Amino acid sequence: MAGHSQFKNIMHRKGKQDSVRSKMFSKLAREITVAAKMGTPDPDMNPRLRLAIQNAKAQSMPKDNIERAVKKASGGDAENYDEVRYEGYGPGGVAVIVEALSDNRNRTASNVRSIFAKAGGALGETGSVSFSFDHVGEIVYKAEAGDADTIMEAAIEAGAEDVVSDEDGHTIYCAFEDMNEVSTALESALGEAESVKAIWKPQNTIPVDEERATSLMRLIENLEDDDDVQNVYSNFEVDDEVMAKLSA
Repeated sequence: MAGHSQFKNIMHRKGKQDSVRSKMFSKLAREITVAAKMGTPDPDMNPRLRLAIQNAKAQSMPKDNIERAVKKASGGDAENYDEVRYEGYGPGGVAVIVEALSDNRNRTASNVRSIFAKAGGALGETGSVSFSFDHVGEIVYKAEAGDADTIMEAAIEAGAEDVVSDEDGHTIYCAFEDMNEVSTALESALGEAESVKAIWKPQNTIPVDEERATSLMRLIENLEDDDDVQNVYSNFEVDDEVMAKLSA
């Protein structure tokens, strides 16, 4: 596995669980509010809101929190958030993409630039690293959703492009513009997914050693700790031996 997602469980185990959960709920709520504000507050008529609520439920976000986030979009005091993407390089020239929802672009840019600099990296211009990633839809199912053949057959029928299955579950990839259609078809065949979202998938990965992996993990953790940052993606790869040491 490459880049960001493989460290998610490690960081959550090492972090303070309550703090991590609270921050995650805050980011999920912000996405729900933005989605509701950009379209209709009815998830059946607003695909982005439907996916945001689905992902919040998958993370066991309380129903009251979800409803509050939707209602906030129609309130006069709701903040206006801009979707911002930052691109840069971490230690060793590893590419990093940061997605944020910001009500103050200057503050967010300053914070992100500072985090990169402290890690020995640097921000680049928009487009400086995204050309080496594909912007695709990612649909994740738990292992119990079915065996690899069942998932593959459903994915092909739904119009997906690729499937990766292992003991942890199934990850289905599709074209970004087909994400809502494919996820809806998969939901009919397999039930509700664990998560459905657009991601930046690296076209190629860069192997890194334990020291570099530790630095990159710290960079990603610090970026995700910023309130405005929603998602972080990278193109580095860690072998199983190094992963075992980092997981210890």
